[in-house]
Amino acid sequence: MILLGAPGAGKGTQAAQICKKYGIPHISTGDMFRENMGNNTELGKLAKTYIDAGKLVPDEVTLAMVKDRLERDDCKNGFLLDGFPRTIAQADGLKALTSLDCVLNIDVNTDLLLNRITGRRICPKCAGTYHISTLTSDLCPACNEKLVQRADDNEATVKSRIDVYNAQTKPLIEYYGKSVKSVDGNQPADKVFESIVKVLEAI
Repeated sequence: MILLGAPGAGKGTQAAQICKKYGIPHISTGDMFRENMGNNTELGKLAKTYIDAGKLVPDEVTLAMVKDRLERDDCKNGFLLDGFPRTIAQADGLKALTSLDCVLNIDVNTDLLLNRITGRRICPKCAGTYHISTLTSDLCPACNEKLVQRADDNEATVKSRIDVYNAQTKPLIEYYGKSVKSVDGNQPADKVFESIVKVLEAI
């Protein structure tokens, strides 16, 4: 399955729960890049030349990494793709590699996305994530370290990331057509997960 949703839609939270419940691997392109570069594979070295130059990694390199990952034994009973495909061209390439049972879209209104991301605070020590709406202090409840806002969580950057998503990735909803199952991501995280489970159980 593929998980779609704008930045701040809660894909990471939901992906972790889906993979735990169904015993499938969570495949994120970011993790794949880090793994290949860390292991100094040929694909990793190739990707690094683009990343170091500040360029986007070409689709054929990303697709080769995805193909390699999907051929591993842990994908035999299913997998969840997060952050891929991002474009129609990548979706065309993926079609040649595997068939899909479900394209799940977490739908959240833009104002809530902005509120979620700009209000997010991270603990630099334990990596805990919190939101200013539920905090009573600027210190981490777990380890008492001062919480910080990620550099790319400011409003201008978030709006730009949402614009890129709307231009490049949102068209995938139309591309996949009837395969897409949308859930209301404006609900609390546990309710969103309940909605996702209902969708998956009905397939």
